[in-house]
Amino acid sequence: MRNFDFSPLYRSAIGFDRMASLLDAMNTSEQKQPAYPPYDIELTGEDSYRISMAVAGFDQSELDIQVEQNRLTVSGNKPEANEQRNFLHRGIAARNFERRFQLADHVKVTDAKLEHGLLHIELVREIPEAMKPRKVEISDGKLLQHAAGKTADSEAA
Repeated sequence: MRNFDFSPLYRSAIGFDRMASLLDAMNTSEQKQPAYPPYDIELTGEDSYRISMAVAGFDQSELDIQVEQNRLTVSGNKPEANEQRNFLHRGIAARNFERRFQLADHVKVTDAKLEHGLLHIELVREIPEAMKPRKVEISDGKLLQHAAGKTADSEAA
């Protein structure tokens, strides 16, 4: 297991404290993350993603997806079985689970589907117009002087 020291990031980067805290938390909680259920995260487009989670044995009513601030939580709760079953081998895990994903800013969950034992969660990054890069026109300065001259003339009158 590798240990990373993020303290230099705290000292020299301003406004990245959330990112440093995230990295630090991921580093310490990496051993605590359960392996069940298995999942994939794939990039499906320039700003779109899909989480596919193997939830065989779970019905749609037993699954719950919550988004709160920048955290996506997927949980599965199986009701207690009333009938007594005698398994010779039990290889299908149907236990309760809770899996958390930290979402980047402006990443939104757009859809969720349950198909063939896989839960597909679609995500998209939607950057607001105000945060997108924009082109600033460069003037030759004459327009500003002319406008300033008009202002001075109109104030004198």
